[in-house]
Amino acid sequence: MNIEQQFSEIRTLINQAKEKAFRHVNKELISLYWSIGRFIYQKVQKAEWGDNIVVNLADYLKKTEPELKGFSAQNLWRMKQFYEAYMDNPKLSTLSREISWSHNLLILSAAKTNEERAFYMQFAIRERLSFRELERQINSGIFERSIQGNEKLSTVLKETYPNASIFFKDNYVLDFLGLQTPFSEQTLRKEIIKNLKNFILEFGKDFTFIGDEYRLQVGKKDFYIDLLFYHRELQCLVAIELKITEFKPEYIGKMEFYLEALDRDIKKSHENPSVGIILCKSKDSQVVEYALSRTISPALVAKYETKLIDKKLLTRKLDEFFEQADNNENN
Repeated sequence: MNIEQQFSEIRTLINQAKEKAFRHVNKELISLYWSIGRFIYQKVQKAEWGDNIVVNLADYLKKTEPELKGFSAQNLWRMKQFYEAYMDNPKLSTLSREISWSHNLLILSAAKTNEERAFYMQFAIRERLSFRELERQINSGIFERSIQGNEKLSTVLKETYPNASIFFKDNYVLDFLGLQTPFSEQTLRKEIIKNLKNFILEFGKDFTFIGDEYRLQVGKKDFYIDLLFYHRELQCLVAIELKITEFKPEYIGKMEFYLEALDRDIKKSHENPSVGIILCKSKDSQVVEYALSRTISPALVAKYETKLIDKKLLTRKLDEFFEQADNNENN
């Protein structure tokens, strides 16, 4: 090990310690806000305190503890709302301590149900999202897209990776590419490479980029995968084929060939079977279902949007999704 690698190890230890310290301080801070919120809530419930008292409390703290930040009257009322939202839900109360106060406030204002709040909390924790990253994902309808995206996976994929629906979605939003229609598959691929950081944020931070137009040599011929990634959690290669048209069943055969070549020639012995994503401009759900029903490969067909989807439309589609699920369960 050379001297620079040794220095790098020390740097890693420092960063790990800083992260642990931050998490500890954050938990204590959220616990403090929880306790203050509970105190104010109980006083208000007993009609002992009103709006003016909380304003007076904020003024008192400002005078007696001038170095303290974040204890304005508005923020104190937010602490009360925070406590009220999760006081009967121990799971959410525990999760809330794993994210920052700004993350908590964003989720409180954006989410309508406890299910949605739990999703955003777990998603922010798993993907280690900054405030801006979480805000973008909320605006892109990540909750609605993820809930509806659990049915477009091949049987083999679900059997090989039971938690696949956590890591793969039915619909991806690539608005950050700034594409002008019409565009070619080559342009789509090049713009993704230029905006790789945002692309990985959309797909998930466990995706690690390996290469574009990744060459596979089978027999005496060369074949090229549009994008090749490695998924750290699933410990497998992920091949992505880009299409600017509607999904066609023949795309499945090509992907199966790529996955077979990857598993035979590229995959390491300790890695899991490769996964294929066919990313199309549009798709017919029934055609996708038929095409995936007999495939022997862990694959999925996803759709991409080049502009942010209207949240109202996503919410309406989600309501229709739940309504259809209820009807299927009752029949």
